Amino acid sequence: MAWGDPAAAQQIYLFKIMKRFHSIKKNGDFQLVYGEGKSFANRFLVMYVRRTEGGHSRIGISVSKKVGNSVVRHRMVRLVRESFRLHENVLKTGLDIVVVVRPAAKNENFKGIEGAFLHLCGLHNIFSENRSEQIC
Repeated sequence: MAWGDPAAAQQIYLFKIMKRFHSIKKNGDFQLVYGEGKSFANRFLVMYVRRTEGGHSRIGISVSKKVGNSVVRHRMVRLVRESFRLHENVLKTGLDIVVVVRPAAKNENFKGIEGAFLHLCGLHNIFSENRSEQIC
């Protein structure tokens, strides 16, 4: 692929679009979800969910310094983000979701975090109606 090749430019553009991740970044958005959203918790995670007008769901992940050092905290963020990414197609759209990681999750593996995430999604009843058709 050459620099001036339009096909190469389109592939790069599509890659950037597919990689884009809708997340909550502003403190005010987090505070809105904390204040107006509904919360459920389990041993590893606390999840706040607020319905929005948008066409897509956004996720915000909060990990306190009580969980561990920056390496551990970033690992927890990656695990929760991957759980959301894998199951985003079976969740309702138009939601702001904030996930707070608890210190007990520090030594948990991906399956444990994913199970905790899905458990909270079930408690919040945010699975779409055609969930069974979309899960492989």
